[in-house]
Amino acid sequence: MHESCGIFGVYAHGIDIARLTFFSLFALQHRGQESAGIAVTDGKEIRIRAKMGLVSQVFTEDDLSQLTGYIGIGHNRYSTAGSSKPANVQPIIVKSEGLTLALAHNGNVINAKPLRDELQSQGYSFHASSDSEVIANLVLASPGKNWEEKVRHTMHRLQGAYSLTLMTEDELIGVRDPMGVRPLCLGSIDGGWVIASESCALDHIGARFHRDIQPGEIVTIDDTGVRSLQVKSNKKSLCIFEYIYFARPDSTIQGKLIYEARQAMGEALAQEYPVDADFVIGVPDSATAAATGYSKASGIPYLEGLLKNRYVGRTFIEPDQRLRDLGVQLKFNPLSRIICGKRLVVVDDSIVRGTTTPHVISLLRKAGASEIHLRICAPPIRYPCYLGVDMASEWELIAARKTLSEIREFLRADSLGYLSVPSLIRSVGLPKDIFCLACFTGNYPIPVQMGMDKLTLETPPQGELIASQE
Repeated sequence: MHESCGIFGVYAHGIDIARLTFFSLFALQHRGQESAGIAVTDGKEIRIRAKMGLVSQVFTEDDLSQLTGYIGIGHNRYSTAGSSKPANVQPIIVKSEGLTLALAHNGNVINAKPLRDELQSQGYSFHASSDSEVIANLVLASPGKNWEEKVRHTMHRLQGAYSLTLMTEDELIGVRDPMGVRPLCLGSIDGGWVIASESCALDHIGARFHRDIQPGEIVTIDDTGVRSLQVKSNKKSLCIFEYIYFARPDSTIQGKLIYEARQAMGEALAQEYPVDADFVIGVPDSATAAATGYSKASGIPYLEGLLKNRYVGRTFIEPDQRLRDLGVQLKFNPLSRIICGKRLVVVDDSIVRGTTTPHVISLLRKAGASEIHLRICAPPIRYPCYLGVDMASEWELIAARKTLSEIREFLRADSLGYLSVPSLIRSVGLPKDIFCLACFTGNYPIPVQMGMDKLTLETPPQGELIASQE
């Protein structure tokens, strides 16, 4: 399972906007590693730097020095609609009839295809294959005497998940879809304002967290300050995987610290699936907090039995076939001398396709572990996601095809325990009815027959980043 995108926005005079955005994107790198981009404006024009690669690979000091202004937005991308290619990097800039708009998007709009067809019939041209380009052009095409009215009209047309930062030549706008699927928060810094996917981005730049932006809310920031407009609110459907996997453990969403929620998941796993063992280890990094929680509740010592190379996958140099065949051994290395002959409780965040977990267990077996008891923070994932998580199709999901005993045998674990949905909700400590649990239950907040394949909007590469009205 791959992360959704990370977005950021800042409105502040007298500070280095581009550098602030750079470090905020650096803090949000976990949400997307395919491409990164920053767009800024000085009130006269919008400048952009966006390309494939990690934040540290995309920007140089010279790039940042040329991105001057007092409003900026940034984006880290993991592709959930549209393939991973240069034409789909963000922020994107669209222009029409003297209007210019820059946009960064986290989520997945499931009615993007009919909206794009409609816009094309009106003379709008498209140069990328992402739903984000559809959203941006729909804002341009929407009626309204100002940007706020255009965005409000757009929200009534969109179906799906979208947290947005939008930038005009004199305004910064933050938008969260009426279901609140993806997080978005508001903060302040040095007399200015910032918007980010997660609060950890605010911490990194010394900004002060104010509040979560609410589902269905438009926040507009200009020289007069901050305005809020509550457009509409549907049944809230915050993605539960923000707490299990996506968000950084030092982020706070809906008043809950992610680290504490994950630790509580581990404690609940120990209560639901106790076992005699010598050590508890977590699959780094997202399961580390849960492993410490399991250790605390069970009294079994916690051990860092797997060490992670955090730079694997962060280079453009591909391994040769021999190295590729080693699989996760490039990513994880077991502490063989410590775990040899030991009974292990291995805590992980989730099992999706069941392709990585067998390799992890094999590594631990080769290192001499005598027993491996697998404990999973997420309940069995039996249904795909249509709202911005590039998870898998239903036929690829191992829990949709196999029983729990069959999964355990396939993984070669001595025992297997998935956290139950009620225990997961208790661990997070928020009401069940604010979450989307569709990947566990099949109860989607919107009709899934409207779901859009990731490559639905693919067209021959145009090599352009700007969409405009013909």
